[in-house]
Order: sequence, then C-alpha cells, then structure tokens
Amino acid sequence: MTESPRWFISSYSNNGGACVEVAVNLVASRGVVPVRDSKNPGGPVLDLPAGAFASFVAGIKAGNLATA
Repeated sequence: MTESPRWFISSYSNNGGACVEVAVNLVASRGVVPVRDSKNPGGPVLDLPAGAFASFVAGIKAGNLATA
C-alpha cells in the first residue's frame, strides 16, 4: 500500500492565502517532504529531501532567509 500525503498549512500562516502546504508524514517511508501551493492543490508538488527541508526551516527560524 502506498501512503498518501497528509497535507497541512502552518498555524503561523495567516497571510491571506499565500501559503504552502507540506506533508511531513512521508519522511520516514520516503525520505522526502512534499510541498505544494495551497491555492493550487492539484498543481505541481516538489518532493524535497528531508534534510534539505529541515535546513530550510532552520534558516527561516534563525532569520537567515529574507522573505519577499
């Protein structure tokens, strides 16, 4: 049986819909974190390696990445 992504939006996302959704439930089975645009759930999905996604989140939390 293939596990399906369980999508969620961060509780910190309160910016009028310009959000991404992630599915962290696939880290253990596939080693990836799928990411998609919340406004286009049927659109493309990026499967990011779990380590790369963790580094990205750490950079955001540390304030090392600028937002536009």
